[in-house]
Formats: sequence, C-alpha cells, structure tokens
Amino acid sequence: MRLNTSLAALAAISAPIVAADYPTNGPDKDGLYWIESEGLSAGFIAYGASIAKLFINDQYGIKRDIVAGFDNASYYEVDGQHPHFGSVPGRYANRIQNSTFEIDGVTYKVDANENPTEESPDGADTLHGGHDGWDYRNFTVVSHTKDSITFSIVDPDGKEGFPGEVVSYVTYTVRDYTWDIKMVALATTKKTPIMLSSHTYWNLDGFANNETNTALNHTLYLPYGGQRVGVDNILIPTGDILANKKGSVNDFWSAPKQIGTSLSDPEAEGNCGFGCTGYDNCWLVNRDQPYNWRDEGSFVARLQSAWSGIQVDIYTDQDAFQVYSCNGQNGTLALKETQGLHDDPDFPRTIPQYGCVVLEVEDWIGGINHPEWGRENKQIFGPGGDPYVLQASYVFSINSTASS
Repeated sequence: MRLNTSLAALAAISAPIVAADYPTNGPDKDGLYWIESEGLSAGFIAYGASIAKLFINDQYGIKRDIVAGFDNASYYEVDGQHPHFGSVPGRYANRIQNSTFEIDGVTYKVDANENPTEESPDGADTLHGGHDGWDYRNFTVVSHTKDSITFSIVDPDGKEGFPGEVVSYVTYTVRDYTWDIKMVALATTKKTPIMLSSHTYWNLDGFANNETNTALNHTLYLPYGGQRVGVDNILIPTGDILANKKGSVNDFWSAPKQIGTSLSDPEAEGNCGFGCTGYDNCWLVNRDQPYNWRDEGSFVARLQSAWSGIQVDIYTDQDAFQVYSCNGQNGTLALKETQGLHDDPDFPRTIPQYGCVVLEVEDWIGGINHPEWGRENKQIFGPGGDPYVLQASYVFSINSTASS
C-alpha cells in the first residue's frame, strides 16, 4: 500500500472501517456475503458473482461505500434496467458483431440482445453474453472465509447459442488495502470464445460529494493507453486500431486527467457512439515485453478523487481496458442507504448521468471477429488446452492531492 506522507491521511485510512464482524457461514439478512481485511470490507452476492458494497475510509476517516449497487440481493433479479452492477459478464464480455463468430470454419449464431432493428428485432449484436448471460444468473458459493470468497458457474453447451460447456470459478480476496480478483474458466467439451471482466461501477466519493454528484471530478491515468480499438456508431469494433494523440479527448496516457476535462471538446461528441458524449472505449495496454503485471508501479490504470482522497491503482494481466463514464445513467437508479447525501434537495438520491465510471480489465473487445489481431489464443479455448485466466489487483491508498 502506498500513502502520502501527511499524518492526517495516515490516521484516516488507518481508522477501523467496520464496527462488527460479518458472517462467514452464509449471507447476511440482505443476501450479501462479506469479506474483510485491513482497510477494506466488501459484500458480494451470488447473482452474477457481483460486488454489491465496498467500504474504505476517506481522507477524513469517514467510511465510504464506493461501488454502485442495490441494498438487497433480491432486487438485482427484479430490476428491469439491469445495469450489470458489479457483475461478471460472460461467457463473452462486451459486444459480438451481428451476434455471430466463426471457429474452425463453423459459424455460430448467439443470442442478440442490443440495438434492435426492423431486420433484427431482438438486436443487431450481442452484449455481455446475451439476454441470459452470466450476470443474469446465480453462481454457487463454493468457499467463503473471512477474507476470501469463491463462486462457480457451469454454463451448458448451447446456452445463449455458445458452443460447448464452460466451467468457471471466480475468487475475490481482500488483503492490506487490496482487492484481488482471479477468474478461471475451462472449456470442457468444445472450442468456444471466453472473455470475462469485472463490471464494477465506481464513485470514489461514495456519491456523497457536496460539490458535484458526478464522477467527472475523478482523475484517470492510463499510462499504457496510447491506442484504442476503433468502433462504429453502435460501438462495434471496426478492426481499426486508433492512436490517442497527445492532448486529444482520449489521451489519458501522457498525464493524469479529470474525466470531465475534455467533454466540451467537439471531438467528444460521438466518442461513445451515436449521439453520445463521454467514454465507452477500449484502450489497449501496450506494455514492453516481457513484463510482470504485479510489479509495483506497473498499474494499467489509476483512478483518484481529490475530494475524498481515495485512490485505486489497477494491476492486471489483461491486455485491454474499457472505460465507461456512465453516459447512459439518467437519475432513475437509486443510491444505496450507505451512499449519498440525505435530505438535500440539490443532490437527489439517484445516480445521474456521469455519476460513476466503469473500469473493465479484459482482452481486446470483439477479437473473435478480427483474426488479423492475433487474439485467438487469448479468446478461443477448447478441451485439453489452457484455461482462460484473468487476474487483477485493485490497490487502494489515500492521495489528497489535486492530481494523481
């Protein structure tokens, strides 16, 4: 863990963040499974193997819940908007063009669920695995200790149109101000595409900032993000790899930058799709080879809020990084009781547009339909071969400076 040197910051983050032990023999009354360590306390649910709450003290010693979600696990299954709160999208995260792909000369058609048209009333593409993707299903809790929990899912052959059975395990562990993620998936019967991620919605102010109710004040730094995947107006990869020129809207590599800094630039209009101003883009992680993703200082992303002082450095073995600036939020999703300001009419207890940011570690989006990228060994898996593996560490600290 890396701290600034102020005694106030040290005292704040060292203060205890929990007042009582959480159960480790099952869920609490709201259906959450808790794990905790020094500085962190996290609650998960079986639905989508999702993170529902994550507590850390800010620079003033105030406990903040910094991820979006619902208070009770039962609501995830009934909410019609289903924003993929904190879940594991699968078996293939992000979008599949025309809901089709080819493996060994065989074309597969999977469940379409986004961008309906007259020709394709169910959708022109597949997002996050289809109508009943992994984040619409209940995982099985196979292990739960004080600081770690493991979920599993068996995805049958043919589910949502995907070939072959897939067995997956998702393990979350907390330690010393760090949240570790490990996802392993095995294709047991046929070759099939697999790409997972963590779809966590972040607001490092716990939605409690009395100066702004958005996350546009958060500073983002992507030190390896000099390129991004080009997409069309419905965010389908075109096959082009685009340069994020220094000083451009998508330049977060040359220096840390607040998320809202460039949104008034003409270039920002349409940056996240037709009629959309903001971010829903996939940056490539261009590291020198070979590398050890765990090396201190080799984070692929840093998100920081000067208001709360909370900073998270994200380390991963994945080669791409998706950022979504919650452009589609519109104030209809309620905050949890553990978040936001109460009894202040200027700050409704809902998530507004740009009120959060989603940071997804993953491989190159749409790679199964762009063989010219050479991502097959990272995205197509079969019986007897290597398993799919995703690893990431979210390292938290207090940094109250105006820039990270």
